[in-house]
Amino acid sequence: MLIKEITAALEEFAPLCLQEDYDNAGLITGNPEDEATGALFCVDVTEKIIDECTSRGINLIISHHPALFYPIKKINGRTNVEKIIIRAIKNDIAIYAAHTNLDSTINGVSYRMAEMIGLKNTSVLVPNHKDNRYGFGILGNLDEYTDPKMFLCSVKNIFNSGTIRHSAIDRDSVFHVAVSSGAGGSFIEDAINAGADIFITADLRYNTFLDAPGRIIVADIGHFESEYCSIDILYEIVKKNFPNFAAYKSVNSINPVIYLS
Repeated sequence: MLIKEITAALEEFAPLCLQEDYDNAGLITGNPEDEATGALFCVDVTEKIIDECTSRGINLIISHHPALFYPIKKINGRTNVEKIIIRAIKNDIAIYAAHTNLDSTINGVSYRMAEMIGLKNTSVLVPNHKDNRYGFGILGNLDEYTDPKMFLCSVKNIFNSGTIRHSAIDRDSVFHVAVSSGAGGSFIEDAINAGADIFITADLRYNTFLDAPGRIIVADIGHFESEYCSIDILYEIVKKNFPNFAAYKSVNSINPVIYLS
């Protein structure tokens, strides 16, 4: 099995043309013509992920967040990113990322969030201007009108969130729900215009919580928490296409944010 065969299956599901201009999805290190001895799936590439890859004797890491995101001019091991890239190259480990293309593709990360919550009658919240089948976020309905606090408690459990930051509860029930994986604060107006009672996302700014009351409930469940399901999506794509290929969900894909309880 060649690395390029694995990445081709991933890109059939989440085409690279869907990634945002600022993104760096795709094969970051490694030769696509090399044989893939196995794949390790994670949210972020860390030194522990590299260690796990070498200990398993496999040479392909498939992550959600790109190991190289911001441009760098030197690779001398001073930063975590530089250390990861150096170790990956020294150990002949290929690193592949499916990021905003996985966020905006059909049945991507926000779709999985909506499925986990149990939303019905779903549609894309912010359609791609070239093809409205794709886009960011999902809008859907619950089975019934639900107490907001009960709903948020359920969401906290579903996504294993250390905490949920939310705006004032300004209504007796929620029914229309919008979700967006990762930093979805820029989609709040879209959620309001779509008639959502509550918007589930991450990385919300302070002023967002000031502006929301009377318009919508906003809830920040955590960036890692909202995107951890990307591991399942990527793993399922590979196992569906290559059932006998060695694929592992990393035991070291851990939230870098620690909550003090």
